[in-house]
Amino acid sequence: MKISTTAKAGALESNDVLVTVMPNDQGGVQIQLETKRVIFKQFGKQIEEVVRDKVAEMGVDNVIVKVQDKGALDYTIRARVQTALERALASEMC
Repeated sequence: MKISTTAKAGALESNDVLVTVMPNDQGGVQIQLETKRVIFKQFGKQIEEVVRDKVAEMGVDNVIVKVQDKGALDYTIRARVQTALERALASEMC
């Protein structure tokens, strides 16, 4: 599936994450992770893996996923990615 619109889910509060999904005209799944340096060093690869897994699970291609992390746990990241993708997909059906 492809998305053709931008959508968001989450918040920039402590222990949360703001996920923005947008079409990727260059193709493929691109992840842009913004977090504190220490979190990136320790958990950056894990966060990217969680995002990639959820995107693949939902069957979405050609998407940019911007992740602005404020210390969210994996299940929160998964939920926010899913919600943002569902919002982007739903807006195309209207």
